[in-house]
Amino acid sequence: MKRTKGFTLIELMIVVAIIGILSAIAIPAYTDYITRSKIPEATSNLADLRVKMEQYFLDNRTYVGGPCTTPGKYFTYSCATGEPTATTYVVQAVGVAATGMTGFTYTVNQANVKVTAAVPAGWTSNATCWVTKKGGTC
Repeated sequence: MKRTKGFTLIELMIVVAIIGILSAIAIPAYTDYITRSKIPEATSNLADLRVKMEQYFLDNRTYVGGPCTTPGKYFTYSCATGEPTATTYVVQAVGVAATGMTGFTYTVNQANVKVTAAVPAGWTSNATCWVTKKGGTC
């Protein structure tokens, strides 16, 4: 009797099913990982802008005309509408759509109040800190 070599159709279908299940779990986890890796740009640049605004205030005794912008790859940085005033400012980082960061908005003000003003669907916002993970943790 001659023995044949190779895989049966059932064995191949099982392997394809296993690959499908693994990719259904891995792809969303990888996408969340990539998104989380882009958030530190916003938090570090906002912290840096806050320091620059405070240095400007110490030199000029006003926030008006202070440095509200900085270049970024995943976020755009600016002062909020109507800001800065002589004694207040709100610097915000808004996610760039082309980089997959649509819906993210982080802010910091002169009192160092850090706020996650907006997050995309599936994320939990937090009014007392910068959210760095999907569940709303800071």
